[in-house]
Amino acid sequence: MKDQSIAGRLQALGLVLPEASEPAARYANTVIVNGLMFVSGKGPAGRPKGKLGSDFTTEEGYQYARQAGIEVLAVVQAALGSLEKVKRVVKIQGFVNADPAFEEHHKVLNGCSDLMLDVFGDKGIHARSVLGVASVRDNLPIIVDSIFEVEEE
Repeated sequence: MKDQSIAGRLQALGLVLPEASEPAARYANTVIVNGLMFVSGKGPAGRPKGKLGSDFTTEEGYQYARQAGIEVLAVVQAALGSLEKVKRVVKIQGFVNADPAFEEHHKVLNGCSDLMLDVFGDKGIHARSVLGVASVRDNLPIIVDSIFEVEEE
């Protein structure tokens, strides 16, 4: 799978990207500055509600982080016209809506990180941060914030 196009990788993974979600308030989905695309925070499809550690397991959180990553990819594709214009995934940051005793935030965010590696190969290797938070918008289990290096037109 190493030499495939991004579209080929998505197909091999059985992924069909959804329509890009619209911003939930007065902000842009993406902003590009000096070849870096900043993507506003995205949550998982279906808008599940609850906290990791009390309402959801680490494994469920992993799937929610993967779904949030798919939402990110849909927004990037809509903004650029093609994921082939992504030069590199630069940074992924996860805000995990977690019970105070929850300690596996890093394992949850692996859902998004693994997706980026699966889709972009070596270009998907990124820096990242993950934080446990007391609450997030709409009581989602995770919000993913991301930065990509992209080809500018």
